[in-house]
Amino acid sequence: MNSTTVKQTLKTFGTASALALGLAMPAAADGHGGKVKIGLITTLTGGGAGLGVDIRDGFLLAIKQAGNEGIEVVVEDDQRKPDIAVQLADKMIQSEKVDIMTGIVWSNLALAVAPAATAQGKFYISPNAGPAQLAGKGCHASYFNVAWQNDAQHEAAGAHANKLGFKNAYILAPNYPAGKDALTGFKRMYEGALAGEQYTKLGQTDYAAEIAQIRASGADGIFFFLPGGMGISFLKQYADSGIDLPVVGPAFSFDQTILGAVGDAAMGIHNTAQWSPDLDNAANKAFVETFKAEYGRIPSLYASQAFDSANLIVSAAAKADVADTDAFRAALLEADFASTRGDFKFGNNQHPIQDFYVREVIKDGDVYTNKILELALEDRQDVYAADCKL
Repeated sequence: MNSTTVKQTLKTFGTASALALGLAMPAAADGHGGKVKIGLITTLTGGGAGLGVDIRDGFLLAIKQAGNEGIEVVVEDDQRKPDIAVQLADKMIQSEKVDIMTGIVWSNLALAVAPAATAQGKFYISPNAGPAQLAGKGCHASYFNVAWQNDAQHEAAGAHANKLGFKNAYILAPNYPAGKDALTGFKRMYEGALAGEQYTKLGQTDYAAEIAQIRASGADGIFFFLPGGMGISFLKQYADSGIDLPVVGPAFSFDQTILGAVGDAAMGIHNTAQWSPDLDNAANKAFVETFKAEYGRIPSLYASQAFDSANLIVSAAAKADVADTDAFRAALLEADFASTRGDFKFGNNQHPIQDFYVREVIKDGDVYTNKILELALEDRQDVYAADCKL
C-alpha cells in the first residue's frame, strides 16, 4: 500500500480501522507466498453510505480479529456511481495488483465490476449485491456471493404475506436490477392479486405520488423494497399519511442502518432476513458483542455479511495460495469458517443455500432493532442455480 493510500485511509477511517488494514506489512501482497491483497470498493459517501460503512466495518473487524499479517485490504469509495466503481476497480487490478475484490452494495455497480474482475483472473467475493444475472447463466468460477441472491429475502416476504392474509397487495421497489429481482422474488411466492406494481426512481426521497396511488388502489397490504435513505423517507411519509394497511418487506427496508432514523413508524412491522442480531449461535453472539465494542452500535445485516465474507477469505487463505486459482477456489467452496448465520454452505452457483426468518421491529430500551419471530423458508436455494453450469 503506497503512502498516499495510507494517508487517505488514516484520514478517512481513523487509526483503529487503519491498523486493521495490515499497514504493518511494508511489502504489498502479490498473490504469492501466502500473501493476499484485497480491494474493497463500497459506498461511503452520499445516498446509501450507511450500508457501505457497515460493510467496510464488518469486513475490517474480521480481518483485525484474524490477526493474519499476510492479508492487506485497500478501501475505496464508489460514491454509488457505476463509472466511479469501474475506474476504482481498474486501478485496483492494474495498479494495486489486488488478488480479490469485494465490498459493492448495489447490484448495478456489481454488474459493472464483478464480471470485469473475474475476466481478468481476480476473485470477486460479494458481501451484498446478488443480481440474478450472476447467479444463473452468468455464474463464474471466480465469483462467490456470501450474502444471498437478490430474490431470496423477497421470496420469504411473499410467503409471509400469504400467511398474513394479503389478497390484493400493492408492491413497489426502485428501478434498478435489485429492485426488479425484488418484485420478481415476491411474486414468485405470493399467491394473491396485485392492486398495483410500481418501480420508483433509485435514490428517490419524495413518495407522495406513490402513497396517493396506494390510497386509491384498494390494496389490503403493502410490500416494499427501499433500502437505505429511500426506506427512511418512505416509512416516515407513509406513517404520516394516515393509511392503515399492514406492511411487509425485506430486511433491507427495516435494517439497523435506518431504524434509528425511522423510529416508531417502523414498530411492529414484519420483515424477512437470513440473519438477525438475536440469531442464537456462538459465532453470532461473539460478532454482535465485538462489533458493538469496536464501533459503538448494533451491527446491521450488511455488517454481518461482510464479516462472513472476510472470514471466508481468511479460511481459504489458511489452506491455499491465492495464486493457485483452482486450489483457492476449492478452499472457498469448503466455507470452513464460523458464520454468523450458523451453518453455511454454497450451492452449485456459489451462492448460499440458507434459512430465512421473519423478524419484527422492536424497541430494546432506547434502541430500535429486530427480533426473530419464526422461520419463513428453510434451506432455500435460488431458482437461477439451475441455469449455472459450474
